[in-house]
Amino acid sequence: MKLVIQGKNIEITEAIRNYVSQKIEKAVNHYQHLINEVDVNLSVARNPRINPKQAAEVTIYVNQAVVRAEESSDNLYASIDLVTDKISRQLRRYKEKRRSLEHVSVRPTDASPEMPIETPDISEVLNQKEPQLPPEVVRTKYFVMPPMSVQEALAQLELVDHDFYMFLNAETHQINVIYERNHGGYGIIQPRPANHPEMAKSDDRSAANSVVA
Repeated sequence: MKLVIQGKNIEITEAIRNYVSQKIEKAVNHYQHLINEVDVNLSVARNPRINPKQAAEVTIYVNQAVVRAEESSDNLYASIDLVTDKISRQLRRYKEKRRSLEHVSVRPTDASPEMPIETPDISEVLNQKEPQLPPEVVRTKYFVMPPMSVQEALAQLELVDHDFYMFLNAETHQINVIYERNHGGYGIIQPRPANHPEMAKSDDRSAANSVVA
């Protein structure tokens, strides 16, 4: 198992490295045969308005899936404790989900009645939150994107500690995004071809408005 420890605004001392290694090994002890790599990012916020300031993020690459957790507090060692406890629970959930998927055949378009999935208008997604975006791209992430069903993507969403997950839809072979809706349930964002009937209607309406104007 490959363990990578990185720091931002903090020196990764031998004491910190040993502590992280011990906590990670304990957290993944029963899952090492499934894990390819563990990335740990430790950071200290310099902005006085950010509180708590010391964060620990763990990303685990498990076969063709990603398990991720992040925690922060006023103490780096406490943050490491919190995130390793969380990642242990995430791994346990991943193993349970994996067993369920191995025993239950689900078509890509099927959706659990307890977790309704719908395709929203893009305006609904844009109006949900108003994030403060930086003026430039400050981080780039790369990850393997094997084809998966909607149900598999939903299971993955529950493991990455985010409110959205991008995946390659096994049925349509297109990039989709599944996300948690503010009002409950889940939504899917998927691309629509430029020659789609709805796009044609939109173009017609735009042309008509131009004539009227």
